[in-house]
Amino acid sequence: MSQTVTDFEVHDIRFPTSEQLDGSDAMNPDPDYSAAYVVLSTAPTDGTDGTDIEGHGFCFTIGRGNEVMAAAIEALRPYVVGRPVPRTAADLAALHRELTHDSQLRWLGPEKGVMHMAAGAVVNAAWDLAAKQAGRPVWQFLAEMTPEELVSLVDFRYLTDALTPDEALTILRAAEPGRAERAERLRAEGYPAYTTSPGWLGYTDDKLVRLAKEAVVDGFTQIKLKVGGNLGDDVRRLALAREAVGPDVRIAVDANQRWDVADAVKWMTALAPYDPHWIEEPTSPDDILGHAAVRAGQPVKVATGEHVANRVVFKQLLQAGAVDFVQIDAARVAGVNENLAILLLAAKYGVPVCPHAGGVGLCELVQHLSMFDYVAVSGSWENRVIEYVDHLHEHFADPTVIESGRYAAPSSPGFSARMLPESIAAHRYPEGPVWQARRTTEEDDR
Repeated sequence: MSQTVTDFEVHDIRFPTSEQLDGSDAMNPDPDYSAAYVVLSTAPTDGTDGTDIEGHGFCFTIGRGNEVMAAAIEALRPYVVGRPVPRTAADLAALHRELTHDSQLRWLGPEKGVMHMAAGAVVNAAWDLAAKQAGRPVWQFLAEMTPEELVSLVDFRYLTDALTPDEALTILRAAEPGRAERAERLRAEGYPAYTTSPGWLGYTDDKLVRLAKEAVVDGFTQIKLKVGGNLGDDVRRLALAREAVGPDVRIAVDANQRWDVADAVKWMTALAPYDPHWIEEPTSPDDILGHAAVRAGQPVKVATGEHVANRVVFKQLLQAGAVDFVQIDAARVAGVNENLAILLLAAKYGVPVCPHAGGVGLCELVQHLSMFDYVAVSGSWENRVIEYVDHLHEHFADPTVIESGRYAAPSSPGFSARMLPESIAAHRYPEGPVWQARRTTEEDDR
């Protein structure tokens, strides 16, 4: 049955996470985790009765400015409403190119920032629709495509000095023979995870130690701490965490872009005795040479990517030997298609992908990309983990499931992106009851 996208809703959804300092770090001390959320509605083209399937996508923000993100998504309405529901790689490739190649909207980047993220929200919603039509979770929907179909999804403009379509085909064809076995192993064992839940910068030492110990009991073999506020505090906190988890559990640290290069080298040299697994975002996400200098100047491995704007910056980080771990984000670049390009680049350079997650729904989305990478691109989960943060999953219809420190493979069709209607209604900004009650409380306090 042929179907058409008939409606396009955008919602400004915000959660008051700053009240408990969940998500707090050296650069973002009071985040209110938020989502500019898009819903694509459908109906049969011929007007007959049929199952109407919705597509869901979003951009993650941390509060103020979420209305700007929502407006950018709304600007893409003309490209989607009235369009046939995408079903194939060709359909999804065409939509991605139209959204990212519009000359006037592209001027606002180009291919970076708010407009590019908005395109990603719509592209991801389209993938949600297509996978639901196919009756597959997105990771499986992708992993069942041929290498030729997968290559057709990628925009290779600006990439061919590092990765050509033929090279991408070679990578994908090499991974083809073991796909079925890896998919079965994924369903049986899940995908390795690590948790950031113990490590928010606003937490007390006692809370850090308690949550770190709980993470080990829960089966996690890696945790992460935020750093970058005060060097003495960071040394103390990392020492406490190391004592709490023992020598065999990895502890990554994350500076959230806090430092200049010299500061990063000094700071990480001081933290190195506690064996941090990586330093994440030590400096500006746009500074390729800065990351290379940090990597060369101290003994801890370097990770970055959650704020990297597009595939071109990832290409340069890899070309420059500036990163040991690539951290894709499902809602930062222009959706599944661009993340596929980044996964292929990482495979070409032999660098493991360890995605950024947490936020609102980021765990739900990015699990699909890592699982697809394991099944159909890299063929490995060695030195690969997906971030997990135990926040806000209860607001999703198909929430992430963690078992013994591993992500269980999603089985429901789609991208795991559907937020519960009651959560949307309660947290819509500024008119939702959660925000109305907060405003009343603030007025009473005054």
